[in-house]
Amino acid sequence: MTIQKQGSLVCVGTGMRMAGQLTPIAQSYMESFDIVIAAVPNIFTRKWLQGVAKEYVCLNDHYDDTKVDGKTRRDTYRRMADTILKEVRAGKKVCAAFYGHPGIFACISHMAIAEAREEGYEAHMEPGISALDCLVADLGIDPGSYGMQSMESTQFMIYKRTLDPTALLVLWQVGIAGDLTLKRFDTEPAHLQILVNKLAQYYPLDHEVILYEAATDPLEKTRIDKLPLGDLPKMNYRQITTLVIPPAKTLEKDQAIIDELNALAALRAQVQQAA
Repeated sequence: MTIQKQGSLVCVGTGMRMAGQLTPIAQSYMESFDIVIAAVPNIFTRKWLQGVAKEYVCLNDHYDDTKVDGKTRRDTYRRMADTILKEVRAGKKVCAAFYGHPGIFACISHMAIAEAREEGYEAHMEPGISALDCLVADLGIDPGSYGMQSMESTQFMIYKRTLDPTALLVLWQVGIAGDLTLKRFDTEPAHLQILVNKLAQYYPLDHEVILYEAATDPLEKTRIDKLPLGDLPKMNYRQITTLVIPPAKTLEKDQAIIDELNALAALRAQVQQAA
C-alpha cells in the first residue's frame, strides 16, 4: 500500500473578477491551508489573499525575472511550479491560486499537480470561472448553437489546422500572437498580418470579428471591440486580448445522415406497432 506523504496541493481559481466569482470551496482552501501561493494580476485580489492566508507567496515577481535575465516564459513557469512544489515537499498543505480557472491556459498548475502526484503527494484541482465563461456571458454567445473551436493564436499560426467557418472560433492570447521566442509579452502588426492572411483562407476580410477582454475588477470595463478581420493589425492588444470570430457560413445539412436517422426512427416505430 502506498503511503501518502504529508504535504498536499490544491490548485484553485479566483475567477476573473473574484468578487462574486470565487467559489466557497476555493475560499475555504485559501483560509485553512498552511500557505497560499498565487499568480493573480489584480492588486485588490492579491491584497485580499494576503489578508485571509496564513502565509502568502506571490508568484508575479517571476515575470520580472524573465524581463531581466532574458529567459523564456517556459523557464518562468518552471520556476513558479518549483516554488509551489518546494512548499509541498516541506510537508505543507499548499493552496495554489490562479486567476480565472486554474487549469485553462495555466500550465503551472498542471505541471505542479503532475509532479506532486508522481512524488506521492495528494494533489488535485478545483474548477473556477474562466475567461471563456465570462466571454459567453458578456457577448451573449451560446457555443451550443453552432459549435465552437478554441485554440491558442500562435499555435494556430504555426501548425496546420483546418477551421470550420460554420462554427464559432475563439483564438486566445492574440496579444502575443506569432512570438516564437517565448520571451515577448506583446505582438506587432507584422505578426498580426500573418495571422490575418491565414484566417483569410476561411473568412472574408470584411467579416466582423470581436476583440474581447474580460474585466478583472469592478472598476474595469469589459472590452468588446467589433471590427473587420482585415483591420486586426491596426488595433491595440494586451496579453489577455482574445479574438472571437463568429461563423461566416451557415450550417449545411448532411441529408444522407438525416435520411439514415429517419429510417431508423421509422423502423423503431414499426417494431413498436408490431409488439
